[in-house]
Amino acid sequence: MKTYYSFADFDQVENAVVTIGTFDGVHIGHRKIIFRINEIARQINGESVLLTFFPHPRMVLHPEDSSIKLLNTLNERIELLKQAGIDHLLIIPFTAEFAETSSEDFIRQVLVEKLGTKKLVIGYDHHFGKNREGSFMNLKNSASDYGFEVEEIPEQDINDVAVSSTKIRKSLLLGDLSTAKQYLGYDFELNGTVVRGDQIGRTIGFPTANIFVGEKYKLIPKDGIYAAMANINGKQYAGMLYIGNRPTLNETKKVIELNIFDFDQDIYDQNIQVLLKEFIRDDQKFENLEALKAQLGNDEEVARRFFGL
Repeated sequence: MKTYYSFADFDQVENAVVTIGTFDGVHIGHRKIIFRINEIARQINGESVLLTFFPHPRMVLHPEDSSIKLLNTLNERIELLKQAGIDHLLIIPFTAEFAETSSEDFIRQVLVEKLGTKKLVIGYDHHFGKNREGSFMNLKNSASDYGFEVEEIPEQDINDVAVSSTKIRKSLLLGDLSTAKQYLGYDFELNGTVVRGDQIGRTIGFPTANIFVGEKYKLIPKDGIYAAMANINGKQYAGMLYIGNRPTLNETKKVIELNIFDFDQDIYDQNIQVLLKEFIRDDQKFENLEALKAQLGNDEEVARRFFGL
């Protein structure tokens, strides 16, 4: 997959089969669209082109709304789209100025002049252009004038399981990993840097890697304990992940801490990928560190059983 960060970097390809969208989550509904553009590209000896935007349009149009959380960071989304088999990925900066582009100008300037679209595939009820004024019918009416074809993935195909990024977000905030995975098609992941903490976990026999997720827009699932798998330097390690504000210590700042089973390496300042496998329990406040230690022992047993350790 070739990745571009501006229209100027992209050289038109012959028989470009294009789709457009934010593709947050790259979930199984999105993958039906991606499968279709790859399929058409093979049939017409063309190449698939996916146009997406960053930042997310809502983050630009509603900068005051700090509640906007996304399933993927940009790097995570790029990797997922690469795995989906896209030939060309264009990541275009979304700005307030770009948001003023009319649907007609978008069709002419972007789809035709910049991308050289031969065929466009969009999801059901897709809207584009200023105030989301553009629709499938606008595209249908303009396609013959500009010499490209347009296809809409039927509602039935997209929504067989009511797939949407919103539903996945809600599942994660409830700790419902099985529903999230069913719709995503993969384990939800957190990526970050291992930073130094206060090492209280080490004093009670549960040393943890404190993970700093730099992208503030990344959705963090429900507070609690999870069975999790860590990818470190290309190797996988089982463990249990804590998300919360450590109420037993009367703290308020949310932390993400990973206790890696049977592991004793210095990984400070390294990047780490954590795959959330199973929600074990809610966060809770204990009377003292001894009570917390006893519960963590129980949590470890549950997590180890999950992994068959």
